[in-house]
Amino acid sequence: MTYVNTFIRIAEDCPTASGVVPASNRQLKPIHLLQYELLTGAPYTYTHDELLFEVNRRRDEVPEEQGEAYREQLLAKKHPCLRASMLPKKYGWGVHYNEQGKIAIYAAGTPDYQAWLTDSQTTVLPAMRNSRPGKSSSAAE
Repeated sequence: MTYVNTFIRIAEDCPTASGVVPASNRQLKPIHLLQYELLTGAPYTYTHDELLFEVNRRRDEVPEEQGEAYREQLLAKKHPCLRASMLPKKYGWGVHYNEQGKIAIYAAGTPDYQAWLTDSQTTVLPAMRNSRPGKSSSAAE
């Protein structure tokens, strides 16, 4: 799924009202931490498919020379969009897709985040909820 001129706001049941830097004490970094590192290190560099590829390539430690075959295999399957990422669901990061579908993230509660919510040229979508309405979000963790 590729969005253009779209901002994904944090989930309605996001446990934080501002952007929190994800952390992990695991040897294998979780996907949301890799997404955070790539998107804060190089805003508006990756499209959804490019981000998906780079996150998975790093996580699976695929050598550069095997990249194209890995990309074809990876992209042959369906993957969730960033509305389902833990960044806007749990860590308070809004996701912006520019006119070329390139992605950057913005911490909730910042002036930039607020500006995207009211930009008339941008479609605003909510991140997916962490739990169904009326259900406790602690069951999902």
